Amino acid sequence: MSINLTKGAKINLSKDFSGLNDLQVGLGWDIAKKKGLGGLLGGANFDLDASVVVIDDRDKGLELVYFGKMKGTGISHCGDNLTGAGDGDDEVINVSLSKLHANAKKLRFIVNIYQAEKRKQKFGNVENAFIRLVDKRNNQELCRYNLNKDFPEATGMYIGEIYNHNGEWKFAALEEGFTGGLPTVVQQYQVKA
Repeated sequence: MSINLTKGAKINLSKDFSGLNDLQVGLGWDIAKKKGLGGLLGGANFDLDASVVVIDDRDKGLELVYFGKMKGTGISHCGDNLTGAGDGDDEVINVSLSKLHANAKKLRFIVNIYQAEKRKQKFGNVENAFIRLVDKRNNQELCRYNLNKDFPEATGMYIGEIYNHNGEWKFAALEEGFTGGLPTVVQQYQVKA
């Protein structure tokens, strides 16, 4: 049975799902339709990209996994969806908790709009965005968080994080908007892209 989360809600992955190690993190979204015209917003396609930054206990980035670097320590990105078309997960990131960097304390999942400034695109034009965690042992969805659209001017969004607290892995539903795409993440966490 999947748990529907609200912004800021947390669950204990270690306690609530005994033996959990291999996760599939699915991220999805749709592009808003034009009001009254029945079509999709004009202009360039919306290309949203999912990524994850691995962070140590000093809040410094250890690595960034994204469409340009699809494999990391205990993490693999399953590919770049250039349009977000279709149902279900648009992009998937696999995580093996036991294979992460020894000093990894947090994994922050990000969705950003590719070339947002150039294309004049913002999260106000994105709807039905979500993050969900799936137990790879049985393909059961563990939890899901549907974004509230609280940051219509943002071009990037921290959407969720898996973190280690007192030796237990937990998940928190986030909705923290920012501008500047992945360069903002690289600068914030001083991580190599």
